[in-house]
Amino acid sequence: MDRVNALLERWIPEQRLFIKSDTTTRFVRLRPLTQAAAYSVGGLLFAWAMLATSLLFIDSISSGSTREQAAIARSAFEQRLITLAHERDARANEATAAQKRFQVALEQVSQMQSQLLTSEERRRELETGIDVIQSTLRRTMTERDEARDLLAQAQGGEDGTASTLSAQADDMAGTVEMLADALNDTSAQRDAAAEDARQARVEADQVALQKRLLEERNDQIFTTLEGAVNISLKPLDKMFRNAGMNPESILGQIRKGYSGTGGPLMPISLSSKNMAEYSQDDMRASAILDRLDEMNMYRMAVDRLPFGMPLDGGYRFTSPFGYRWGRLHAGIDLAGPVGMKVKAPADGTVIDAGWENGYGQMIRLQHQFGVSTVYGHLSRIKVKIGQKVSRGDVIGDSGNTGRSTGPHLHYEIRVDGRPINPMTFIKAAQNVF
Repeated sequence: MDRVNALLERWIPEQRLFIKSDTTTRFVRLRPLTQAAAYSVGGLLFAWAMLATSLLFIDSISSGSTREQAAIARSAFEQRLITLAHERDARANEATAAQKRFQVALEQVSQMQSQLLTSEERRRELETGIDVIQSTLRRTMTERDEARDLLAQAQGGEDGTASTLSAQADDMAGTVEMLADALNDTSAQRDAAAEDARQARVEADQVALQKRLLEERNDQIFTTLEGAVNISLKPLDKMFRNAGMNPESILGQIRKGYSGTGGPLMPISLSSKNMAEYSQDDMRASAILDRLDEMNMYRMAVDRLPFGMPLDGGYRFTSPFGYRWGRLHAGIDLAGPVGMKVKAPADGTVIDAGWENGYGQMIRLQHQFGVSTVYGHLSRIKVKIGQKVSRGDVIGDSGNTGRSTGPHLHYEIRVDGRPINPMTFIKAAQNVF
């Protein structure tokens, strides 16, 4: 020690601290080694204070950035939902209008087909009438020729007989003239019927073209709707699976609570076997409506499961889920100042609210599908047992009650009473919210 003090004497000379009273004077010798130790301890304390201050400052900056990013992501997701809802409504209206236009086109085609069949029947009747008239005309002309022959043979006979034959010839000529007029009228009617049939075929071709264009437009609309619905459903399905929840089971339970039916019925067509027939567009539209209904079921399930954060921002993670010191830490700790607003991450019912050993002031919410959440170390409770809460409702303030080393929120998620890592739900919703 003397050698060390002698070595340090060059840089840190020995100091003496005099303590004087009314009767005596004493001094304390501060040797170089003692001063060096004091300086070292002071330097370490200063360095630790600077490092802790820097870490707290960085954490506060990162917390603010995380809060802003979460707000931006949530705003973007809400805007996306609004856009998808508007697009879905627009596509549904377009599909309804297209279906109405298609029905009108079908009715027009049916009317055109009826007119075409009527024209064909009239044409066949006219052709039959023309054949009959032609046969009658040939027979009449034959009889006329025979009458002329008889007239020529009888010209040398009696005058009465000649007069009779002349009258018969005149009658025959009038009949021929009448038949010729009727034949002309029939030909004109036949030509008019042929023109009507031609125009009906042209109109039928135009209606068929419009029908084909309408079908192509409907196919484009259905393809766009199917793509938009599939793109929207995949992240939701992945979110539930990443959270360890079975989407089929959850959707089935949601449908049980919303299984009402009713409303006006749409007309259907019947086949020759008296069985309902559905077009391909009807089946595609029905499939799209089923997918939209599934998306709505997902939205309802999201509101009932804790995919959101109980704090808006201004916090930092201080303790993860898992074992520490041989005991299970059944949740995560979010450190922040006393009085931060604690919000319900999903719809639920308050089943416990009050003091509990270890948790201090705590709240327990029961959600659907066997999921519950716990909020501990609160400074204030703003709900009562049995109260219904919705996603985003403020249920309390963070604090430092119970077994706690500083102000923070202890957050747990339990499935059927079994604690799971809350980050499973939080990370599963990162790409959706």
